[in-house]
Amino acid sequence: MTRGRKPKPTNLKILYGNQGKRALNEDEPEPEAVLIECPEYIIGEAREQWNTVGPQLETLGVMTRLDAMALAMLANSCARWIAAESMVKKTGEVLKSAEGGFYQNPYLAVANKAWEQMNKMLVEFGMTPSSRSRITANKATTTDDFEAQLARMNA
Repeated sequence: MTRGRKPKPTNLKILYGNQGKRALNEDEPEPEAVLIECPEYIIGEAREQWNTVGPQLETLGVMTRLDAMALAMLANSCARWIAAESMVKKTGEVLKSAEGGFYQNPYLAVANKAWEQMNKMLVEFGMTPSSRSRITANKATTTDDFEAQLARMNA
């Protein structure tokens, strides 16, 4: 098992401004930014989350084919959180047992766990205010990118 912090991908180091000023990995794989079609096993609210968040991540150049599982995890944990929060809203955070004692609504534990999972994935994609504030995105337009590609091809 490797100790210490997990390494940040080179593209994120560049977006964050390489704050550590360490040498960048020139040989790191650079998968194409693309959003695959939502897999069939993602259903209901999770599918809606995929279709809402995925295109935005693709536009930012953050989403690749390799990130599909991570997006599925985000979409499913978000759907689970929404469903559990709905049940907590209907039944309350604290329930009364048949014997008259009180106990925490089991749906609250499900909601809390889903929130933790969702939050971890949001940070991975730079989708929280604090994680997004550390990113410096390339604001080049699609036309500029196309022209740059043409220039490289003609060179």
